Amino acid sequence: MLNPICAAFLLAVEARRVIELQLVRIAWGGAQAQPEMAAMVTMVSQKILAAMEATTTLMTGGTHDQLVARDRELVADNTRRLLAA
Repeated sequence: MLNPICAAFLLAVEARRVIELQLVRIAWGGAQAQPEMAAMVTMVSQKILAAMEATTTLMTGGTHDQLVARDRELVADNTRRLLAA
């Protein structure tokens, strides 16, 4: 298990990488830009769902480490998706 501060720092760095990859796709334009722009629009609803999931985790006895680990999983999924094409 990582130090909580280290895990949170890694989450911030990894999330910044996803944002960078999304903006690069949009900047290049073309066929890959359209779905990415649509994905950015749906991010607001994804953030609301993530907040609800985090609240549920904490209310059922979850820890900060679990929240950060889950967010890092989601960020890793996005990174893989963006690097695949």
